[in-house]
Amino acid sequence: MSQISMLIGGQPRAASNGATFERRNPLDHSVATTAPAATAADAVAAVDAAAQAFPAWAALGPGARRALLMKAAHALEAKGDALTKAMAAETGASGIWAGFNVHLAADMLLEAAAITTQINGEVIPSNVPGSLAMAVRQPAGVVLGIAPWNAPVILGVRAIATPLACGNTVVFKGSELCPATHGLIIEAMQEAGLPPGVVNFVTNAPADAGAVVEAMVAHPALRRVNFTGSTKVGRIIAQTCAKYLKQAVLELGGKAPLVVLDDADVDAAVAAATFGAFANSGQICMSTERIVVDRKVADEFVAKLAARATSLPLGDPRQGPVVLGSVVDQATVVRCNALIDDALAKGATLVCGGKADSTLMPATLLDHVTPEMHIYREESFAPVKAIVRVNGVEEAVACANDNEFGLSAAVFGRDVARAWQVAARIESGICHVNGPTVHDEAQMPFGGVKASGYGRFGGKAGIDAFTELRWITVQTAPRHYPF
Repeated sequence: MSQISMLIGGQPRAASNGATFERRNPLDHSVATTAPAATAADAVAAVDAAAQAFPAWAALGPGARRALLMKAAHALEAKGDALTKAMAAETGASGIWAGFNVHLAADMLLEAAAITTQINGEVIPSNVPGSLAMAVRQPAGVVLGIAPWNAPVILGVRAIATPLACGNTVVFKGSELCPATHGLIIEAMQEAGLPPGVVNFVTNAPADAGAVVEAMVAHPALRRVNFTGSTKVGRIIAQTCAKYLKQAVLELGGKAPLVVLDDADVDAAVAAATFGAFANSGQICMSTERIVVDRKVADEFVAKLAARATSLPLGDPRQGPVVLGSVVDQATVVRCNALIDDALAKGATLVCGGKADSTLMPATLLDHVTPEMHIYREESFAPVKAIVRVNGVEEAVACANDNEFGLSAAVFGRDVARAWQVAARIESGICHVNGPTVHDEAQMPFGGVKASGYGRFGGKAGIDAFTELRWITVQTAPRHYPF
């Protein structure tokens, strides 16, 4: 069991009223972590601390910020074993997934370090004689980062790295489902030597989330919010931000289609589908959720995918290496069992796997899925996947777009120009031709459309999101006025 503290103004803190909450392991329900249950007043104190630290951090040169972020990357990598154990204890994640989290998160910190000198403006020609007109990017202020449990190290670091690189200070609200994992990120930042108050860490009991978040969003010093999580909660965050006129970046749910055209390399498509559908037991916003396959190659594709899916090791990640660990809770099992029952009752075929009686859920494929079935549109966020057979490109595109979400997508076809044309018609923020739906790189513009959110993380898009663009002029010659 881990017992963790919040961090406010560089000092470890308990909740002001002494309250705590527990996070239990999803498999055996043992207590994994005890964490402070912050009050709204604690949340306000964290924003106050970030606001106090902001002027000095914003004024710090880019080289100094770069050096600290590079140290943080190395400190995070050094915590790889601790993060792997924390993820297994709190969320049931496999060691493979934890290792990938640490590797990509460290790379995100290095990428953030690299952009400190890339926060550029421009000189804009002015109609006023002698006027030097500039568009200048400056730090926005205090940023609230809210990250989920499913890719906790990647998404936790993403919530804070680019904002820090841009000269903002941060309050990071840890997930109620993995507070110790998120706390280890904060430890790495502290070990790197960030000044007090530059990064603050708040944890809260699930019932208090709304009050804690609103207290921070309402704070005058808070200028930006970035949230990664469900569309349901994202709508609440968006409404709260609108109420206080605060800008937000929202990366929400997904129902990523993987389209297999009739000329696809079937083996390559199967490999990508296996990874995209079952990495972290399908609990990734980019997870392959709908496999849209042309009838001409469907039988071969489904047979080969089933063989791969049934071979994936399943078990408790605390006991040894697995690919499929535990899903996050029993509610996921109940929901997915209902999706399976509904699909089978309406004519789907169970190819492999099936209903589970514990959070160790097998890789499950449902073939001949139709729009009448709940799993056709609802995000499973689990290793239960729908296969939809289509006739030709037009049906494939229509099926891929027949959903409220639009985060990630993939298209497989040997004729790359044709596959590119299909990709261009898919309504998603991200699309990969002949690659998996699950793919992320720190420098890429990451985000979705439709109910998958708005705004982008990563690279230049991240700079745009976490800076203020100001128009500043200098009059270098006498100016003529009309009166």
